[in-house]
Amino acid sequence: MVKTSIYNLRFWLLETDASLLKEHLHKFLNEAGYGIVGFSEHQFQPQGYTAIWLLSESHLALHTYPEEERSYVELSGCSKEMNERFKTLCHHHWPNKIQREELDIM
Repeated sequence: MVKTSIYNLRFWLLETDASLLKEHLHKFLNEAGYGIVGFSEHQFQPQGYTAIWLLSESHLALHTYPEEERSYVELSGCSKEMNERFKTLCHHHWPNKIQREELDIM
């Protein structure tokens, strides 16, 4: 029997531009090797945005909080290597904008 692990990466990001976040996170998922099988989003009024990418390996969720000038990003996946590549791409693109990062293995 193969042991299954889920790698959960989550962090706060000092960016709330929904269109830029959507564009970059989608690109980073592809570059990290994730298989995107679905996508859903919702723009709240008067502000706020939520998006979820359904991945063949699990999912990525994005929630913006413009009133706090930050967004919450959470990636769950079964590949440690892909999670690490995604994390590296985020750090490279948003140096000094990532806060309270955590990585758990379940």
